[in-house]
Amino acid sequence: MIELADDINEVFLQPGDFHFGGGRTRLSTLLGSCISITLWHPRRLIGGMCHYMLPGRSRAADAPLDGRYADEALALFDQAVARAASRPAEYQVKVFGGGNMLSRDASVPRAMDIASRNVERAHELLARHGYHPTVTHCGGQGHRKLIFDLWTGHVWMAHRPLDGGL
Repeated sequence: MIELADDINEVFLQPGDFHFGGGRTRLSTLLGSCISITLWHPRRLIGGMCHYMLPGRSRAADAPLDGRYADEALALFDQAVARAASRPAEYQVKVFGGGNMLSRDASVPRAMDIASRNVERAHELLARHGYHPTVTHCGGQGHRKLIFDLWTGHVWMAHRPLDGGL
C-alpha cells in the first residue's frame, strides 16, 4: 500500500488478491481471463474488490479461503459484508474481465476456455449469494485495467482488445 500526498491509499490487486474497506482507498488491477468483482455500499461508503483466476477447486473444509478461486472469493466477500453488519442486497455490484487472451480461434475446447468459465461462474455465484450486478463488462478479447475509488464508488475501466485498439 502506497500513501500519496493527497491521502489516497493505493492498493493494487494481483491475481488472487482481495481487499475490502473504506476511506480514501483506490483499488486497481489488470485483468485478462481473470475476473474482478467490485462491491460498494452507497450509504456507508465501504466496499471491496476481488481478482480471481479460476472458477473453483476442491478444497478441504479446514483449508483457508484462497482468492484465486471464484467460489472462495465470493466467500471472502460474504465474510466482509457480514463483518460490516450489512447485507449483499445493499451493495452496488460490478463485474469485469474474462477476456480471451490466448486465441481468437473458436475451436478452443470448453475445458480450456477459462475466460468464459470464469464469467459464467461469476454470474452463477453472485446470484446464489444474493448479489445483483448492475454493470458487467466481460468476455471478448484482450485485457482490462480497472480503478475503483471506495469513497465514491466510481469504477473506471479501460479495455484493450488483442488487435491493439483501446
